[in-house]
Amino acid sequence: MRRIYLVFLFLAITAAAGIEASAQETQERVIDEVVAQVNEGVITLSRIKRESKVIIDEAIRAGKTQEEAQKMVDEKQGELIANLINEELLVQKAKELNLDAEIEARVNDRFVQIMKQYDMKTVDALYKEMERQGVDPAEIREGWKRQETRDLVMQREVQSREYWRPSGRELRDYYEKNKGKFTKPETVTLSEIFLGFAGREEAAVREKAKALMTQLKGGAEFEKLVAENSDRPDAAKTKGRVDKFNVKDLDEKFAAAVKGVKAGGYGGPVEVPDVGISILRVDERTEASSESVFDENAVRMAILGERAPNAIKEFMATLRKNSYIKIGDAYRPMVSPILFAEERKDKPVSN
Repeated sequence: MRRIYLVFLFLAITAAAGIEASAQETQERVIDEVVAQVNEGVITLSRIKRESKVIIDEAIRAGKTQEEAQKMVDEKQGELIANLINEELLVQKAKELNLDAEIEARVNDRFVQIMKQYDMKTVDALYKEMERQGVDPAEIREGWKRQETRDLVMQREVQSREYWRPSGRELRDYYEKNKGKFTKPETVTLSEIFLGFAGREEAAVREKAKALMTQLKGGAEFEKLVAENSDRPDAAKTKGRVDKFNVKDLDEKFAAAVKGVKAGGYGGPVEVPDVGISILRVDERTEASSESVFDENAVRMAILGERAPNAIKEFMATLRKNSYIKIGDAYRPMVSPILFAEERKDKPVSN
């Protein structure tokens, strides 16, 4: 289970808060203070300390000393608190939009996908393996909920609206002014046989990948080998099909593996460290063209890419404007300039 440990160690670093010693926790509960009130929610000092510890631990793992990591956190404390306030606003917005059930479903699906990836029969078995390796499933779940909350609120309230905002005339005008962005790219449609490293000797997996490539080049049926060997969920049902990709968007290793491979040909094996090996089949290849082609979705996505950053800033500024936010006196000087940076830009300068 070494590979699962590596995956969940990373998830624990990015999603979970550190646990203080029991004596410290008792002390924190006694002296805890409210750093900021956000409508009916609060940001507490103990939460900030837990979040800070996560950042410090991650920095130490990345090579910094304890002193360097602590200094970095101290210098960024105002930014950390501002981020927690914004996060609380998004959680409250998700509740207002009745997104809790969908967020929970997305998080559950992530656990199920990892369960299938590592060939476990139940989610409970996955939880037990995580706990055995010192990872708290509840902390992972909480981290994923925060991520899914932000993503879903932004998709509903910002990205979807900005995507549909341009009129037909605006789309045509943008296309005419930016035809170079809409030339037909080189694309490949790929299928794969994926062999995971989880619970196996990597050398044996590499040998198996080589043997499968030899069989394919000798005329073996791809779909049959997918059903018998691929570790992807529902591989037999999907017949190994992955998706259609712009060649320029492929990871370097995968792009190199399929370079010059014609439809029906094979590329690889391609190894991803600590994950597994993919054998690729090129199902279809479309050459690039210098001719511009109007594609409504592509034009909308291009406009969205340009407008989204400012639209997100405006959305968050509106959330803050329409909310009750009270920051403790001791923290206000370090937090307010960061939290309300966008609002201050729009405020007229007084003489």
